[in-house]
Parts: sequence; structure tokens; C-alpha cells
Amino acid sequence: MRLSRKLAIGAASGVVLTGAALVALDAADRAFPPPLDKADTVSSEVLDADGKLLRAFATPEGRWRLKTSVADVDPQFLRILVAYEDRRFYEHGGVDPWAIGRAAVQLLTNGRIVSGASTLSMQVARLIEPRQGRSLSAKLLQVVRAIQIERRLSKQQILDLYLTHAPYGGNLEGVRAASLAYFGKEPRRLTVAQAALLVALPQLPERRRPDRNLTSAEAARKRVLERVAVVDVVGDGEAERAEAVPVQERRMQLPALAAHVAEAALRKEPAVSQHRTTLKKQVQDGLESVARAAALRLGPKLSLAMVMADAQTGEIVGEVGSADYFDASRSGWIDMTRVNRSPGSTLKPFIYGLAFEEGLVSQETIIEDRPADFFGYRPRNFDMSYQGDVTVREALQLSLNVPAVKLLDAVNPAKLLIRFRRADVHPVLPPNETPGLAIGLGGLGITLKDLVQLYTALANRGHAVRIGDGINSQPGKIDGEALLDAVAVWNVADILSGVVAPAGAPQRGIAYKTGTSYGYRDAWSVGYDGRYVLGVWVGRPDNGAAPGLTGYGTAAPILFEGFAKSGIATTPLPRPPSGAMRIAQAQLPISQRRFAINPSGLLATSGREAAPQIVYPPEGAHVDLGAKRGDLSPLMLKLQGGRAPFRWLANGKPLPDLSRRRTNQWVPDGGGYSKLTVIDAMGRAASVGVFVD
Repeated sequence: MRLSRKLAIGAASGVVLTGAALVALDAADRAFPPPLDKADTVSSEVLDADGKLLRAFATPEGRWRLKTSVADVDPQFLRILVAYEDRRFYEHGGVDPWAIGRAAVQLLTNGRIVSGASTLSMQVARLIEPRQGRSLSAKLLQVVRAIQIERRLSKQQILDLYLTHAPYGGNLEGVRAASLAYFGKEPRRLTVAQAALLVALPQLPERRRPDRNLTSAEAARKRVLERVAVVDVVGDGEAERAEAVPVQERRMQLPALAAHVAEAALRKEPAVSQHRTTLKKQVQDGLESVARAAALRLGPKLSLAMVMADAQTGEIVGEVGSADYFDASRSGWIDMTRVNRSPGSTLKPFIYGLAFEEGLVSQETIIEDRPADFFGYRPRNFDMSYQGDVTVREALQLSLNVPAVKLLDAVNPAKLLIRFRRADVHPVLPPNETPGLAIGLGGLGITLKDLVQLYTALANRGHAVRIGDGINSQPGKIDGEALLDAVAVWNVADILSGVVAPAGAPQRGIAYKTGTSYGYRDAWSVGYDGRYVLGVWVGRPDNGAAPGLTGYGTAAPILFEGFAKSGIATTPLPRPPSGAMRIAQAQLPISQRRFAINPSGLLATSGREAAPQIVYPPEGAHVDLGAKRGDLSPLMLKLQGGRAPFRWLANGKPLPDLSRRRTNQWVPDGGGYSKLTVIDAMGRAASVGVFVD
């Protein structure tokens, strides 16, 4: 009886002491937690739209330490790692008693350390809290820290820490940094040979660096591949084949793309470890290679910038701010995509688009290219010569200055800038100046990004989108009216797609325009297909002159090479909208056969008291509006002359509302012949007959 009582008291005392010990250990654990917060310091990364690394920045201590998780690496690598380093990783609580026992027996038997007992958890403890020397106290602390880490983190989180912090020689830390440096790729897909090397290096990273100690690296990889547990993982014969693969002995540079975007990301959010952009790595790499090659041809002090954007979403997929960010002779640190410069002739397509929209001209309208005086402003062509009578199509393709200024005078420079606001673009005028005719030839300031944003309207049926790279600005839709109507946009694209490609460049099915600013300071080329717009600027960042610099000769070849090297397949230009067609000159209304301005500056064909005349659709035209499909599209109606408001009638029935504009739309009831009539405020009328197909 007394014995039973003593046993009961002893057992109770043991429970109390054990509980007290556990409480004490728990208190000590809370009082001296592992320094997991130190593990949060990683390299800042700038990623593309798909999560691919564009550029990384070293940690404050100069380490390339890219944040890595289990999901970022090849599962085969993880299996080899666990098989070689810690076979019972998923079973123990930070310390492996079997491994300790095996190491002790081997030490007693061989008189030296044959294998260690360090688990992956213990290695993580050492990585986040490094200590000098290999004393017993340091090892005991490592054991305690491993147990503490296991209490706080899941096995996957522990692996994430190892994959991020494992040393790989020099200033490389983590599997991603090592894979990029030694193999030039992310570790998501690794060969057995590559995986084995990455498992072997962290044990003695400096001695086994393949770029300095190739023989040691090969021997270490061989030891990993010969481990029985590893052979079981990779399969029979795979280890032998992996041993025969040469070890990569050159360390490569980590991706270093999109320097200006990356710097902007770091300035904007310095505490964020990963910055996602809208850029595409393949496109960015291609454009930067084009920029580097072009810089060699351009010579000293000249730089260039490129922006490629999706005209439907506004996402910038490629952005080059300078020829070389680190080239001081070219002021490479200046992001020239965001600097206002004179656009030369690159705004002419919008002048012509307005003229098409208002029914002033058609593609085959004759316009004079002769010396002209606009109240003291005398524009001259780039080559100082004149072509005489040309069609509007030829005038735009040849980028003739006098015809463009004549059309701008007719549509009003202020109206052109108002239209630019629909694209959320606000060019900069010279101080204390109002919009004048000079803006049509580059007499204002605009950035390359804004110019590309304007051109998204030409690639997107008249609707511009806000472009952005996800860092400096966000892409998105722009609410409100279209910059130009779809028919006018098609006419512009139809003309620009016929411009001859630069010498040696293939005709890629794109529409493009070039421009050269006054004094040879800026060379431009902007091109687009049915989906993407690419803009190129070449010049000196200090705004100095560069004789011989031209849009067609300098920027256009870079544009075509940029499209080719971007890796993006050409998307066909949009099909003609309903009612859009190229009308032969003989079939044009008399008022559209020749464009002229009388000495007073007024359109000779549209004087104040001229009678109204329907300029579109022309008399007898066959217009495909989808009658056979049963889903009729609206027909654009345009007139010249007359006095507002206007009343339109279709087959004798008035359209719903009076209009003060010289454009309107009509949706027919069905196919066949129809009579269209317009009556102005003075009762004057004009009619045409058309066939709806």
C-alpha cells in the first residue's frame, strides 16, 4: 500500500516536473524565437506580365537572393534534394535521431566524420542565423533553432527558406539565382544533371563553383548521382547518363531588361519585393537587342526610344527608354519615352482623318502641292521641291507639307487638338501660343508614349486606349467618343499600309508614318497592324541637331526590325467597315474631285452660301451593309455645303432628328435601291440613289 502511494506520488511529481519543464521550454521558446524576420530580406524583382524575371536588384549586402518557393522549382530537383540531404525530412521534427546515431557510429568506427546528421531544418537555421566556427555550442543552438522553426513553419515553408537562402558561390543565394546564373533559365524545368549540381553546390559553395573549380563541381555532382537514394529517385540509367553531361563552367549575367521601368518600380515601391509589369519578356528582349544594334550604327551621342503597345488593351508589351541605360555619352539614364519632343510629320494621319470624316476629301481627290502663303506662314516640303497636282493618297504617302497644312486649315487646328483630348493626350504648345497651322508639321511637343497612344485609335477602329506599363501608368479603356470615325480610320490605314518599306525591310503588312523635326533634331516612325502599335524615336537627348537624321532613313528601319524581332506575329489590319471603299476619281462628286482654297482662305467647294451636296455615298454606289446576312449595319452619310440644321430623308421618310453636323447615320430597312435626300435650313436639297447589298 505504501509502495503504491509512493509510486503514485512519484508519477504525479513526474507529470508536474514534465509539465513545468514544457512550460519553461515554451517560455524560453517565446523569449528567444528564431530570427525568421531576417529571412524576409530578398532581392527586389521586376517581372513581366507572365511572371518572368526582367530585372533583379541585389540585397543591401550585395547578394543575388531571389525569393523562391517549392512551386518555382522542378519537382525532380526537390526529390533529389531530400533524398541526398535529409531522407526523413517529412517525418522528423527538426532533428533526425537515426542520422545522429549513424553519424556517431561512423565517427567511432572510422575515427573521422564520414557523414553529417544535419537536417534541412538545421541548415535553414544556420542560413538565417550564420555563426562562425563549428563549436559544440553552435551546433546545439542550431538543433534548438531547427526545433523552433519546425514548430512555427510547415515543411513546405521550410523548403521555401532553403531554396531562397542556400549558398551557391560568390554572391549567389538560392536555387533561382543559381539556375539563372549557371544555366540561363528558371529552375522550373531541370535536367537530372542540372538538378544534381544544384544539390551538390551548397555544401561547399566556394570550392565547388563550376566557373572557378570545374573539377570539384564535377566530382560533387558525381557523388550526388551515385547516392543510392538518389538513384532510386531518378531511375535506373538516368544517373549514368547525367554524369556524362558536361558541367556548365561559365557564370551568366542575371536578366537585366527594362532598366527605366525597373528603376521607376523601385522608386515607387521600394519595400515591395516583386513588381509586376505589363511587359512581355520576349518582346522586351527583342526590342532591346534592336536598340543596341541601332546604337552602334547611329554613332555617338545619339539615343533612341521605343514603345510597343496592345491597341486593344493598352498594355505596353515593350518599352526601351534609351539605347543603353549605362552609356553616359548618350545620357542613357534619361527615359526618352516620357520627354516632350517635336513630332515632325507624325500627326499628319490625324489631319487627313479629320478631312475624310468631314467629307472634305476622298483618297483620289486632287490637291495642289505648290508654294502657298497662309497669312504669312509659308510651309515648304522637306526636300524643298513641289509635286504639283497630286491625289490625297499620294500627298499623305509622300508626307507632303503644303497639302497637309491646307487640310489642317480647312478642319481647324484647334479642332485637331480637341480630338486629341478624346485620346487623353495633351500636347504642349510653345509658351503663350494658340494652336496654329505649324502644329501639323511638328510645331508642338509630345512624348513618344502619347504619340503611340494616339495611334492606338488608328489600330482600333478610331477608339484610343490608355497605354501603361503597370508601373508608371495603368492601361485601360478611355470613355467617350471615338477619336475618328471608323471609315476615316480605314482610309488612313489603307493609305499608310501602301507606303513603301525602307530599303532592305520586308513589307510586313503594317501601316506606318515617319516624321523629322525641324533642324534634324528628332526622327520618328510609328507603325501598327491590327493589334499592336510600335513607336520609335531617334535623336540627341540634349536636343542637339544631328545632320542627316530622318524619320524614313533612320527611324523606319528600326521600326521594321523592331516588329520582326518582337516575336509577335503580324495581325491583319481591320477589314473595311460598312460603307468604306476607295472611290475612283471619275466617280467622285464634283465637289470632291479637287480640293482648293480660295484667296480668302475659305474652301472654294464649301462656301458659306453653297448649296448642300451629298459627298458620301456617291450616286449609284453599291454599299455592302450585310443585307444578305440579315443584320444590316448603319451607313455613314456625309455632305458638304448648306446651312445647318439639316434634315435627312430615306426613300421620302425623314430620319428621326435634325442634325447640325455634316455627318449622319442611316440604318436601312432592307437591301435594294434607296433614295437619300438632305435638306438644309434654307430649303435647298440634294439627293443620291444607292444600292444596299
